[in-house]
Amino acid sequence: MNDTINIINNRMSLRKYSKNSITDEELNIILNSAMRAPTAGNMMLYSILVIKDKETMKKLSKTCDNQPFIENSDVILIFLGDLSRWQDYYNLCNVKEFCKDTGRKFRKPDEGDLFLSMQDAIIAAQTAVISAESIGIGSCYIGDIIEHYEIHKEMFNLKEYVYPACMLCMGRYEEGRDRRITKRFKKEYIVFNEKYRELSKDELKDMFKEKEEKLSLKNVYGAKNFGQFNYARKTGSEFSFEMGRSAREILKNFK
Repeated sequence: MNDTINIINNRMSLRKYSKNSITDEELNIILNSAMRAPTAGNMMLYSILVIKDKETMKKLSKTCDNQPFIENSDVILIFLGDLSRWQDYYNLCNVKEFCKDTGRKFRKPDEGDLFLSMQDAIIAAQTAVISAESIGIGSCYIGDIIEHYEIHKEMFNLKEYVYPACMLCMGRYEEGRDRRITKRFKKEYIVFNEKYRELSKDELKDMFKEKEEKLSLKNVYGAKNFGQFNYARKTGSEFSFEMGRSAREILKNFK
């Protein structure tokens, strides 16, 4: 097995970081790698915010579901879906007038562009993750950056058609840190040939068997099974409702 595969297979979410800072050279390696990520039509429909200011990190630790470890990051990278830059360029190039003169329909960014830019941003983020791992720097994805859109819009001066896709907390692994690799579901329940397949009840039970066995019935949610536990902890939690509300605010830009 080659080094790249080993890096991918041994990657873990890192939430505790060494006091040895990421160097400017290392950060540039990570950013340059991210910018080499596949991108739709080579348009690079994303921007990357580099956050080093501790006060900003402290605010993010509050707005991103109150996770204290965020403010202890060495560097934070926020990946933004960015359709604004191309719109500005189209305006510079008089594209609207061009469409009128040539009988073309002029269109503003819509939901399809939103999806495409999110794809671009997240592909770039994952490329940054692998690049960082290859030089001994760990990361943790923060999906909660999608929450509180209005606050983050003001914090980071986000224009119309610019919105958070994901966030990476980054820092160096502590010396001697054990790699606790979390298990994934069986491949047969995730990978299908040619067409999607709905899982049977027995398959679902087998898929979640280990999680059910590890669940304590004395859990804080009073859940009687893992489905109830995960719903209370994740899907039906306060932060999930906020994420949905915030996402709807982003979507208003596309109406």
